[in-house]
Amino acid sequence: MTISPDRDDFFTIFHILGRLIIGLSASLLLPFLVAIFYKEASPFFDFSIAISVSAILGITLVMIFPLRKEISWVHTFFIVSLGWLVASLLGAVPLFLSGHYAEFLDAWFEAMSGFATTGLTLVKDLDHLSLSHNMWRHLMMFIGGQGIILASISLLSHAKGSVLGLYVGEGRTEKILPNIIATARFIWNVSIIYLTLGVSFLVIFLLYKGMAIDRAILHALWIFFASFDTGGFAPQTQNIAYYHSLGLEIITVILMMLGAFNFNLHFWVWFKDKKEIFKNFEVKTFLVSFFLLLLMVFFSLHNHPHFSIFRKGFYQLISAHTGCGFTNLAPEELNGMRHIALLAIIFAMMIGGGGCSTTGGIKLMRLGLVFKSFFMEIKRLMMPFKAVYRDSYHHLGDKIINDRQIKEIFIFFSLFLVTYLIGGIIGMLLGYPALASLFESVSATANVGLSLGITSPSMPALLKIVYIIQMWIGRLEFLAVFVMLGFIFSLFKK
Repeated sequence: MTISPDRDDFFTIFHILGRLIIGLSASLLLPFLVAIFYKEASPFFDFSIAISVSAILGITLVMIFPLRKEISWVHTFFIVSLGWLVASLLGAVPLFLSGHYAEFLDAWFEAMSGFATTGLTLVKDLDHLSLSHNMWRHLMMFIGGQGIILASISLLSHAKGSVLGLYVGEGRTEKILPNIIATARFIWNVSIIYLTLGVSFLVIFLLYKGMAIDRAILHALWIFFASFDTGGFAPQTQNIAYYHSLGLEIITVILMMLGAFNFNLHFWVWFKDKKEIFKNFEVKTFLVSFFLLLLMVFFSLHNHPHFSIFRKGFYQLISAHTGCGFTNLAPEELNGMRHIALLAIIFAMMIGGGGCSTTGGIKLMRLGLVFKSFFMEIKRLMMPFKAVYRDSYHHLGDKIINDRQIKEIFIFFSLFLVTYLIGGIIGMLLGYPALASLFESVSATANVGLSLGITSPSMPALLKIVYIIQMWIGRLEFLAVFVMLGFIFSLFKK
């Protein structure tokens, strides 16, 4: 039996959505202030319009739709799904007004890529994009990496009902602290601490490289947003290759790794048990999968005349596995990799990072438990008929694998694989090579951002829409989107 929504359900949904939109309009103030500080006249009006549209829409929704019901789980999933769509559409407004996007669809693609921390881009002439618009591109990644809804949960602390569904709906399955508001604030506190440290090191490094101080601060901030939140946007067309610096690539590898690991793991290492990082199941799964894939890259590139293992192979692989999408290669250079190396990168993108992190993809926990359950079944078959066998793993404590957990993992595993394949098939039907189509589809769904050149302003509008949908459902991990669709379909059964 499904729940049939009534008038008050929609009042609750649109009231909370209005609050979230007001929060989004407040975040637009930062690039607006950058436009004022650097006297960027046209961007000043772009962000004035975007702030006004968002604020008016948010206030209107709050006033027209008073909160009449407690927030239920169904409400929260609907709010999360719709909230991400609305945020990306509103976030596209200042980008489209910049004149650096061929059409609004391209600006929407960029905004969804930013909020979903994907990094695929359709911007034209990025090297001459204004500082304020670049600030907004990267700020969307910081907001999206923490979670658009998570960024606003503290604003909802006085709302009636539970906001746990808002947290879970964004693809987070683990609470760090018993209270969701405290969990949200801890994640933000951790991010601010890493931001302060990361930006400081990056500024010092960029100043050493000869960059002017104000430009160094902006570039450091943008690089941090895109690396820690595993986004992949960069302020220059050449991405990380623009800096021609091994040292900066090492710094970004560290930041990508920090962003790819579970926020719960950060909490344990900081406050409970520093040895957890050596015992944690997700960390062990990452190390095994990464080094197996690195072997594939090594044997593919070790005698390649144009690729060094670290600067070209290792960096692309770690960027893919952490879901960041930074690259020090041009698309044609990435295309020039041998197929085995490209397959290794595709597998890395499919997997992604830890649960409750800023990454997308299948996630390390699910991958590890898929293989652990496989070997568990083999052991069961080798034991006496009436023997009962349960395997365990260590993730913030010792845990027993149960059948329900395995069932859920295989469902999500299958959903991701099917979505990867559907996007790849659509790319092939539109005339693109099979491997490149799969690569791009995985990159969009797993919110990575690496590209073999398919993603461009000239690609078919249908493929742009497909990738927008893949970025959206991949970031929210299907559940919230399915609940929203079920909520809508139930209206037609009345």
